[in-house]
Amino acid sequence: MPEEKPAGSTAAPQKTERTFLYTLCRILFGLAFHTFSPVRYHFTERIEAMDAPYLMISNHLSAVDPFILAVATRRYEIRFIGKRELTKNKLLASILNALHMIPVSRHSTDMSAMRACMQVVRDGQVLGIFPEGTRHLPSLMQTVESGAALIALRANVPLLPVYIDSRVRCFHRTNAWVGEPIDFSDLRAQGVNTDTVNLLCERIREAYLSMQKEFSAK
Repeated sequence: MPEEKPAGSTAAPQKTERTFLYTLCRILFGLAFHTFSPVRYHFTERIEAMDAPYLMISNHLSAVDPFILAVATRRYEIRFIGKRELTKNKLLASILNALHMIPVSRHSTDMSAMRACMQVVRDGQVLGIFPEGTRHLPSLMQTVESGAALIALRANVPLLPVYIDSRVRCFHRTNAWVGEPIDFSDLRAQGVNTDTVNLLCERIREAYLSMQKEFSAK
């Protein structure tokens, strides 16, 4: 059943801008994820049921995680947040721009990146964020950066979590589980402030720990 758009949603869905490179990468990684680096997707119907704008969030294990999400999301091309250091090389910056990456300075307040993210959802697009902010953490969602929670609260758009259970490796199956949208209507009603942002960060963390517990047994 399609998700009901929350009251105050920022924009009606627009036709997503598609780039040749994004489409090519989605095809190539899709082939890889069906052959020598298998990724098994679960509950992708929850993605198909979502109308933009919304935030897709995921835990972060490897550099190919954005492509795991991109392959699963056929209706839209996701605008991902990535670390600004990747754009120092002009060629790489051009490639990442074609892949819709929004550069952000990590672990600091980056107002230009925040404005770009808000514009994505205002334009009726999908924004992809890795709330942990970095890879190789000792445990799942050990830290949750405030960015995803702040944008979700300000823009009043759904939060769709995806849990990736392992790094993508050759001849090793990785599972990508799509969870239910995280409900934060009660927090939104309290306004956007430090307390509600922190509470939503904790709710994101709890959602992932619950997904890990549920899906690891399957």
